[in-house]
Amino acid sequence: MTPLPPKLPLILAVDDEASNLQLLRQVLQDQYRLLFAKDGMRALELARQEKPELILLDVMMPGMTGYEVCRQLKAEEATAAIPVIFVTALSETCDEVIGFDAGAVDYITKPLSPPIVRARVRNHLSLVRIEELKQTRLEIVQRLGLAAEFKDNETGLHVIRMSHYSRLLGLACGMSEAEADDLLHAAPMHDVGKIGIPDRILKKPGPLDADEWKIMQSHASIGGDIIGHHPQGMLKMAHDVAMTHHEKFDGSGYPNGLVGRQIPLVGRIVAIADVFDALTSARPYKAAWPVEQAVGYLQQQRGLHFDGDLVDLFLTQLPALCAIKERWAEQQAAVLKNRS
Repeated sequence: MTPLPPKLPLILAVDDEASNLQLLRQVLQDQYRLLFAKDGMRALELARQEKPELILLDVMMPGMTGYEVCRQLKAEEATAAIPVIFVTALSETCDEVIGFDAGAVDYITKPLSPPIVRARVRNHLSLVRIEELKQTRLEIVQRLGLAAEFKDNETGLHVIRMSHYSRLLGLACGMSEAEADDLLHAAPMHDVGKIGIPDRILKKPGPLDADEWKIMQSHASIGGDIIGHHPQGMLKMAHDVAMTHHEKFDGSGYPNGLVGRQIPLVGRIVAIADVFDALTSARPYKAAWPVEQAVGYLQQQRGLHFDGDLVDLFLTQLPALCAIKERWAEQQAAVLKNRS
């Protein structure tokens, strides 16, 4: 069977001058599928119906200006993510500022240069592809983290809280916003290896014997194998988190008995966030500890289970930690109420 040719990207061109639309057709028709509109209302209608991957938008049009069209596109959830490039004879800096404030990603000035139009369109569509790939990867990672929750007795709210605790501590110890956001998304993968643990062990109501405990401990290495090795970025963080969140600062943890700062920073951070949430949350086998009691435990374990410097930083964030705890606890209560 002959494979179908790849579907060309769809572009919406909007201009009240037919000659300008004809020029865009000549420049782009060999590489893209094209839609055309001669006024703002028709442009909005086509954008909602057809979901183009890029919009080339004139500014000075009768009725709705391009600025007004762009603001409307950005105000609607269904069209907000579509990038808009203004194609206009207006070339003053103040005009460009208005366009970017309206939500445009770029400006092409008239008279149009075909090579510049092609280059700008190609570059912005490449950025769209990159963003789509990033979003898809993130959704896969999040769903894999949720898969582990189906195997365990934890709630999905546990991974939400501990992930936000981890992000907060990451920022406190000097991570950039981007790094802390990567940690926010990597932290839910900490127990993904539990997918590989037999239910008879994972859900055993009583204490585990020595052999069962050894199998349970293998979830860290299994998680590392599931995520795989990556040179950088969020997936590298997720691998390090899965492999090392049960290591202890004094070397008594597992799976590799790492000591001190041999443990990656993200593993040391998630260890604190994970335990703090476990202590302050109700579980089938225990009541929730008061925050003060959990704080006391973290302080007792400085330099033993946990990196003492990170414990101190974590506790400086206590008001924000309690706000996260309360926010997600309230949501949990609302969910339970709705189900009753």
